[in-house]
Amino acid sequence: MATLNKGILGGFSGKVGTVVGANWRGKDIIRSRPKVSKRNPTDKQLTQQLKFKLAITFLQPVKNIQSQYFGAGSGVRSRVNLAVSYTINEAIEVVKDLPELIYNKVLITKGDLTGFQNAVLTTQVGGVLHLEWEDNSTQGNAAPMDQVSIVCYCAELKNFEIFGGIVMRSDLMADVTLPNYCIGKTMEVYVFLNNEKQTSASTSFYLGQHPVI
Repeated sequence: MATLNKGILGGFSGKVGTVVGANWRGKDIIRSRPKVSKRNPTDKQLTQQLKFKLAITFLQPVKNIQSQYFGAGSGVRSRVNLAVSYTINEAIEVVKDLPELIYNKVLITKGDLTGFQNAVLTTQVGGVLHLEWEDNSTQGNAAPMDQVSIVCYCAELKNFEIFGGIVMRSDLMADVTLPNYCIGKTMEVYVFLNNEKQTSASTSFYLGQHPVI
């Protein structure tokens, strides 16, 4: 059943015969109904489907960050689309016919804001992560008021812990405390900066794998 949105000459939603009407990004579009394939997918197609599912599932918790700070969305490709595409093509490898994430190639953000200089992360008892970096607030387009964010991912728990805008670039250090259920687990840790107006960000930096104590 189809619904006319703006009268008989306007857009519609739903199915009419062999076409489907929908509103996508504020535009009324019409496309043909997809044909149901009777062919079994090839091994390559199955692998690509698994890679896509892995990327979508993994990135879902950071979708809001990426919708704001991953590249520059244009046309039909949103920033989230770009993040998924990057992850599939650059941060996933196939091992024994199954896709696996390459954590040191994962990007949480992708942008042109000047990043960290010599960032170092250490762990402390009680689930504390201690981050230090050098002052580079006069380099490129960096500014002292740029905000620091830390993103942690636990593969065992399949869970993100996100600490957004916790300090400024000029603070040169930051401490965050992970929940108790993270103690004894291992975290993949990423950091990024965004400007004060929240209009641009640096490309995220991978700080390595860290056991939480």
